[in-house]
Amino acid sequence: MSYDRTVRLAVTDFDAATTAVRHALADQGFGILTEIDVQATLKAKLGHDMEDYLILGACNPPLAHQALEADRSIGLLLPCNVVVRRDGDHTLVQALDPGTMVTLTGLDALKPVADEATARLDAALTALAAS
Repeated sequence: MSYDRTVRLAVTDFDAATTAVRHALADQGFGILTEIDVQATLKAKLGHDMEDYLILGACNPPLAHQALEADRSIGLLLPCNVVVRRDGDHTLVQALDPGTMVTLTGLDALKPVADEATARLDAALTALAAS
């Protein structure tokens, strides 16, 4: 079972790619609630060097509200994680497939929310891939 939606960007500047991801998500109504710089954290805590790797916690408040109304425990799967990471000379942008909420919970009430979130995330990813 695939649980991600991924695009590969030709952008070599990681900061520029991250800025583009933030803008593409904002254009689809997602705000960034959390940000984890995995590269910096592993370096600081373990002395481990790795490629650029950032996890953004993206949230579309109306969709989050609908999901929480359908299932209060769905907060375990929120916000939607979006990973921006270096992959050789490219940058990968990966988003958790919102359909995972329906698959994991088995709740049909979450399907409209997952479908809308998927459409919005796909629009953001498509915009990134086209730029």
